[in-house]
This record gives sequence, structure tokens and C-alpha cells, in this order.
Amino acid sequence: MLSKLVKLLIRRKRPLSAAQQAAQLIAAIDAGGIPLNPARINDIARQLGLEVSRKAPLEATLARIRAALAYLDQ
Repeated sequence: MLSKLVKLLIRRKRPLSAAQQAAQLIAAIDAGGIPLNPARINDIARQLGLEVSRKAPLEATLARIRAALAYLDQ
């Protein structure tokens, strides 16, 4: 019994893929959330294979992430 408890406590969640992170980000924004960390959004975009400038407007980056998700869903 103790070993089962230890396994449950030690079990780690697998990190989300870039597509899963992007989908969660877009879902949160669509639900009315406000993205607070532009660096995190840029990082997700880069993980999806997008080239993102640090000077790019956040709205443009989000639009590109939406387009990338739409492309991946096809």
C-alpha cells in the first residue's frame, strides 16, 4: 500500500506539446482571459515553428498561432 502511495505522489505529468499549449492559450483568450506574458506566447509560437520578432504585436502573433492550429487540425 505504501508503494502505491509513493508512486502516486512521485508520478509526474508529461509536459504538454506545443500544439496543446497553443490550444489551451487560445481557449483561455476566447473565454475572456488576457495574456500577461508575451514571452511565453512568443515561445509557444516558436515551438510551433513560427518565426516571431520580439517587436511583433501580440495580436499578430496570436493570429499566426490560430492559423497554425487551424493548419494542424486539417
